[in-house]
Amino acid sequence: MAALGWLTPRRRSATARSVLAGEASAEAARKSSQEAQEAPQVTAEEPQFPVIGDDKAAAFFDLDNTVMQGAALFHFGRGLYKRKFFETRDLAKFAWQQAWFRLAGVEDPEHMQDARDSALSIVKGHRVAELETIGEEIYDEYMADRIWPGTRALAQAHLDAGQKVWLVTAAPVEIAQVITRRLGLTGALGTVAESVDGVYTGKLVGEPLHGPAKAEAVRALAAAEGLDLSRCAAYSDSHNDIPMLSLVGHPYAINPDAKLRRHAREKDWRLRDYRTGRKAAKVGIPAAAGVGAVAGGTAAAIALSRRRR
Repeated sequence: MAALGWLTPRRRSATARSVLAGEASAEAARKSSQEAQEAPQVTAEEPQFPVIGDDKAAAFFDLDNTVMQGAALFHFGRGLYKRKFFETRDLAKFAWQQAWFRLAGVEDPEHMQDARDSALSIVKGHRVAELETIGEEIYDEYMADRIWPGTRALAQAHLDAGQKVWLVTAAPVEIAQVITRRLGLTGALGTVAESVDGVYTGKLVGEPLHGPAKAEAVRALAAAEGLDLSRCAAYSDSHNDIPMLSLVGHPYAINPDAKLRRHAREKDWRLRDYRTGRKAAKVGIPAAAGVGAVAGGTAAAIALSRRRR
């Protein structure tokens, strides 16, 4: 019994110490939690964007390799070939230009000019209404599954905030309008092919909407819509669109080519790269383009998949 009496106090003492340790740990955890809640959040350094209800803001998205993998004009060419609009040798040329674009990740002016000239000669003499109907079919066949879910989510964030979202592309405006309708965007600025009495002449109205021309189109649209460009956003993959990106207060480099990536880092622009599945390093990534873009991208992918069924 003596031995047992000697052990009992020790067990009680150990229990007391355990209770004390537990209480101290719980208090430390509670204090740490309170401090974390009170501490400024990393995302709080930058206001939520896009701003809900800001009717002076809008978003402008480049199309090729920004909203969609590859070039819309080349996918359109594949669809026209399937419908016997031109011969195999022309398809090979389209395929080579598309492969170069996908591998290099940058627009080659000569390739793009050749593609536009080919497309204009192909559609010459065809009715605009015919090409618009075919464009809907080609979207389902070659374009729908090439929409970047991450970029789609960014566009949806602007729409959910009550803002207008415009495509701005050198692709034919008819193609851009199909994609705009399918994605539920506001409208499209694109290259306009001349038509007389509803029939394509094989010429352009003015120049392709490329490089500085995009910036001028955005500036004109902003003036007509009463927008404040300092509150607007623009998204592109190409250094050719630096004039357009420089117009707005919220420029994004999406899947950027090497020149645009360097420029974006120098200017502290936001970077997003969806080509490898990895998040781009933050150069001012806002909350809406972080976790929300990933979750929204998943939802967009599911929605697109359902739409194609």
